[in-house]
Amino acid sequence: MKKKIALLMACAMTVASLAGCGGGSGSGTTNTTAAAGSETTAAANGETKAAAGGETSLVMYWWGNQVRNERTQAALDKYCELNPGISIDGQFAEWNDYWNKLATMAAGQAIPDVLQMDYMYVDQYAKSNLLVDLKPYIDNGTLDVSDISENTIASGTVDGGVYAIAAGINSPALLYNKTLLDANGITIKDNMTMDEFYALCKEIFEKTGVKTDIAYGIANSWSEYFMRSYDIVPFGDKCMNGTEADWIHFFEMYTKGLEEGWMLEPAVFAEITLGSVEQTPMVYNSTPATQSWCEFYNSNQLAAMQNAAPEGMEIGITTWPAPDPKKSGYLKSSQFFSVGVHTKNEEEAVKVLDFMINSSDANNILLGERGVPAPTDIAEEVAPQLSEIDQKVTAFINDVVTPNSSPINPPQPDGASEVYDLMNRTIEKVCYGQLDAAAAAAEFLAEANKIMAAK
Repeated sequence: MKKKIALLMACAMTVASLAGCGGGSGSGTTNTTAAAGSETTAAANGETKAAAGGETSLVMYWWGNQVRNERTQAALDKYCELNPGISIDGQFAEWNDYWNKLATMAAGQAIPDVLQMDYMYVDQYAKSNLLVDLKPYIDNGTLDVSDISENTIASGTVDGGVYAIAAGINSPALLYNKTLLDANGITIKDNMTMDEFYALCKEIFEKTGVKTDIAYGIANSWSEYFMRSYDIVPFGDKCMNGTEADWIHFFEMYTKGLEEGWMLEPAVFAEITLGSVEQTPMVYNSTPATQSWCEFYNSNQLAAMQNAAPEGMEIGITTWPAPDPKKSGYLKSSQFFSVGVHTKNEEEAVKVLDFMINSSDANNILLGERGVPAPTDIAEEVAPQLSEIDQKVTAFINDVVTPNSSPINPPQPDGASEVYDLMNRTIEKVCYGQLDAAAAAAEFLAEANKIMAAK
């Protein structure tokens, strides 16, 4: 157990170079713009405390942007209003800080009662006995999953137990500067092949001087998406799948972009926060040489990207390109809700989770900010109340992605975050001209196999 927690802490220390759901092409989540000054105080005490007068006090912990923070706290306040005698301390952090602090809480046996969980970490936290198996509560009806698809439930399942329930459904999404492209008579098609994407990047560069950002520094989800076209799930049993020849395809896109001049130079990223919506080259930079026309993010981040964009810039949405778009495309849980194993009120924590997933009261406040609600009845109920942007995202999920997608890969195993960190460093070497695609594939695969073999 101590070894597993130490590994979780080590993984958390490398996450600064990654993005999950919260930023970039990671598990698809948005970075927060603010953090509470006492964001982990109660959770760090390792107690689910009893408030004055015998009131039961729980802690819920999440990462997210300011909109998420405000809506989530309002939903929790509603739960407390409907359930006298319960109080819930909502706490939040930035994506990188979240995982560092959660690993520290795990080491101190102080995992919060209810917490947000990411696809990249479900397997590790569940196998470290840090999350409550929710299956008994599903079986006895405390947690209702009757309107959630089996595939969605399976995404939070580890070794037969259900340790996480989808907080929302989203998909990888290429967000782009629609205003720029419209002004230059350039149209975007959904489900582009890589050849079509390369031709588009070249056309945009030739007409506007604006370059392309291909998930620089946050290539975790993007690499899995790309390799699915070759029928390769990157992680095997204590090893990496695929040969050097297979992985050359992935690194070649970077050498191609640099050789043809349409990809951003790596120096552009030296002084920005990778994975931050507000600091993506598309919305943060204004000169053609430092600006990108697109970003590899997730569908539920369209609103945050539009909010971050300069006045007058409309952000469009399409699918990520791939050698075989239908093989690569998938729907995913944008993030999960889980119950921490250290809770003193397990059943009440499960009831809070059920409320956040299934309650009209909660979801009429949350309004799909974490993605399209997982229960189909709630998704239908909420849809008419959504903003124009969120309705666009829902239509994108239903009409574009769902008919052209395949089942998502299994959760990443222990060691995945270290492999992703290695991948981003290898891409950096390619972009600085230190490695060609063949050398990068060989170096990456050799080192990644060493990492996985040690787990």
